[in-house]
Amino acid sequence: MRRPLRRLLVAALLLPASASLLVANWTVGGALAATHAPAVTRARAALATPPVGAAPTAAAKPSEIALPLSLAGSSTQIAMPPVGLSLEYSTMAQDLGTGSCPPPALTAELRRLGSPPLALAGESQDLTVPAEAVPSPPSWESATLYPLPPPFWGQMHCLLTGAGDPLDAGLNLRKGVPAWAALMVAGAQSAATNGLEFSLGNEPDLYSLHNYASLTAPLPNAEATAAGLYLQLAGALEPTVGAAPVIGPELARAGSWRRSLPRIIAQLHEHTVGVHLYPLSACEGPGAVTIPALLGSGAADAPRNLAWVVADADAAHVPAVISEANSASCGGTAGVSDSPAAAVWAVRFVLSALRTGFREVRFHFSDGPYDPFVVRGDQVIARPLESALVALNQWLPVGAAIQTLPHVHGLVATAIGAPPPPRAPQSSAGGSSASQAATPQLILDNETTKPQTVLLRGAPTVQVQLLSAARAGLQTAQLSSPRERIKLTVAPSTVLAVRP
Repeated sequence: MRRPLRRLLVAALLLPASASLLVANWTVGGALAATHAPAVTRARAALATPPVGAAPTAAAKPSEIALPLSLAGSSTQIAMPPVGLSLEYSTMAQDLGTGSCPPPALTAELRRLGSPPLALAGESQDLTVPAEAVPSPPSWESATLYPLPPPFWGQMHCLLTGAGDPLDAGLNLRKGVPAWAALMVAGAQSAATNGLEFSLGNEPDLYSLHNYASLTAPLPNAEATAAGLYLQLAGALEPTVGAAPVIGPELARAGSWRRSLPRIIAQLHEHTVGVHLYPLSACEGPGAVTIPALLGSGAADAPRNLAWVVADADAAHVPAVISEANSASCGGTAGVSDSPAAAVWAVRFVLSALRTGFREVRFHFSDGPYDPFVVRGDQVIARPLESALVALNQWLPVGAAIQTLPHVHGLVATAIGAPPPPRAPQSSAGGSSASQAATPQLILDNETTKPQTVLLRGAPTVQVQLLSAARAGLQTAQLSSPRERIKLTVAPSTVLAVRP
């Protein structure tokens, strides 16, 4: 049973101050007995309206939030765009197409996402060789490399000129040589239009380090040995980037080099500490990647386990970012990574990362199910995850602040303090010298398995944006109440952004 979103939201969310909130049995997209649904169905529930004639059920008194909000006390500042992109070189080359400039739809998509940082990285980073440097004669080693198409950097320049994204160009450390790196640096410099940084190698903690003297025995001090070799090779590559900023070390399992990370940051003079994080893994098969697992607290709060990375970066006075992430490693799992649940997970994951102290999360593309969008010819086809990335860069502008609101029953409530408006010139008559901060935004997240209720008071009208595990896309509506008391039901696995 489908009804227009606005009618559903008004019916389900706007109630007079004296009205009782009814338990939701009808959902957007069909009927559901929420109190008897299995776990997977409950995890997919969205905002709902009761059937006509349904009797109200007893409910605890909802928490109240007074609008407009004002942030007081400790908060987390948004210092960088919270969401970026990380693409394999091969994926980017395919998306650029065959013309001198990429499809206009790709440029428009990057602008829709807010022109976020764009990294050329991933597994292909340590396989990529400049077109003019392909080894000859051919060998087994050269046959496993990825030659960059000759028009690649010109196409990238055209894309970045129109989209305005900063560029992060990954250099091949594992199989590359300084001469290759110099050519890649020159190409990236010719393409970049709005900032440029480099990374030296991808996931060096996974590079094989054979002990040929005894192949059956582990190397003693394996971490120190591997990290030392990485520093030696990266140190030889680093001069090719000149004074450009370096991000790294792009570790796959940061904990495996925990003792070595401060040394790496210092010796390579890294401007940004970047590590990778996937809460689930599809590398051994899809069985471990399920919607309940993706919507669970372990997947959402995974960044907390890397708080020590932030501490090491803070000690070195540089920012830390999660430079490659997505729902599940090895490209994700169809039916999960490309489902609406991935959008809900992404909002939770990014908020957790920001609260932990990371400045940014870059979502990876590898021609797999977890790609936020795919390019087919001249068309960009968005997947559900894409809507979360659009929403996050809108909800969390640079200069804003976030703060968790306590004592909101059954919901995780986050206040978003928007950046202060630019200072206006002072008039001769005087006036306030301090600019007034913009009204904060409110994000409500229901991580439980039951619908939760909250009462917003003090605002006659609010704008609502909704991401649900049951329906793809960012849904919007404007809600009004003459009593300035708006009751919201937030069903399981639903994220709401509310702007007074």
